[in-house]
Amino acid sequence: MPEHDLKYDTPTRDIVFPPATRHTQRASQEAESRVPTPRQFSKKTSTSNMLRLKTSSANAQAPYRVDFVLLEHFSMASFTVAMDVLVTANLLRADSFQFTPLSMDGDRVTSDLGLELVATELSAGALKALDLLVICGGLRTPLKYPELDRLLDDCAAHGMALGGLWNGAWFLGRAGVLDDYGCSIHPEQRASLSERSPQTRITPASFTLDRDRLSAASPNGAMELMLGLVRRLYGDGLAEGVEEILSFSGARYRQVGPGAKKSMSLHLRTIVELMENNLEETLSLDQLAAYSGRSRRQIDRLFQAQLGTSPRRYYMELRITKSRRLLQYSDLSVMEVAVACGFVSVSHFSKCYAAYFGYPPSREQRLGE
Repeated sequence: MPEHDLKYDTPTRDIVFPPATRHTQRASQEAESRVPTPRQFSKKTSTSNMLRLKTSSANAQAPYRVDFVLLEHFSMASFTVAMDVLVTANLLRADSFQFTPLSMDGDRVTSDLGLELVATELSAGALKALDLLVICGGLRTPLKYPELDRLLDDCAAHGMALGGLWNGAWFLGRAGVLDDYGCSIHPEQRASLSERSPQTRITPASFTLDRDRLSAASPNGAMELMLGLVRRLYGDGLAEGVEEILSFSGARYRQVGPGAKKSMSLHLRTIVELMENNLEETLSLDQLAAYSGRSRRQIDRLFQAQLGTSPRRYYMELRITKSRRLLQYSDLSVMEVAVACGFVSVSHFSKCYAAYFGYPPSREQRLGE
């Protein structure tokens, strides 16, 4: 992108948009027809812009298929948080996962909360194309289901990955498929599993991802476990994107700090917060220097060393990110979004937007309309 497209170090002024003319409308249409290849966001803002981006067909791969066997009185919290991670991953990267809740018999299973969940009856034939089978137990789940032993043994023999939530690892251990593996299980069943499967390494960790055996002892552990699976299959970017979306819910599973600021120094964090709080009327680099007590050169060094980008580009990425959220989640017009994000014209906004996303703002998915 030409340098002049990124300039914002002019004095703040009121922006008045003249009525659209035939010439400006034609120029805007011509600009939209010349859609460039999307440029890469810098690392710290890339995960904020993954939502609903289309996956290139050249990079597409078959979804990773996960089925959950829900046992009587299974932990609803552990199951739903595990599903939450997979569903969110699919929002960021379409068709990353396929998943199905299964029951040992019938079409409904009662959770530990007394709520019934509709599930598909388990059949050995339906597991042939499966990548991962997860046994979901709970505090009051009866330690029975002898038919699982043969099923889990067959799955292990065919190289299928196996997992357990809450006390699900107990059933893996009884079937003999946890020998020489580490696992996590709720403390109430640790002693029992140790007696049943002495070759299993039981850890006090909330989750364990040991090769093709995955286990979690709590809802918090289930979230970390599935994030680890996402990271293993699709890399840090997708896992961080999922974590960022789910980070709002400190009251649900755990408090997640803003990932982009964890590694920032205090001085850089101050400057970034100044940028975040001044997106409609942007601050010049001189103003940022004056407000933060750092020189322009010091600011540039901070951004290059800790964020791997320049202050100008990072500021632009913050504005583009805000504009995309407004387009997706509000009924504001493109012009109103441009003004709210500090752009001096719709044509400039459209050009910058297309440079990052590969399509103009007029083609963004609008959920608020």
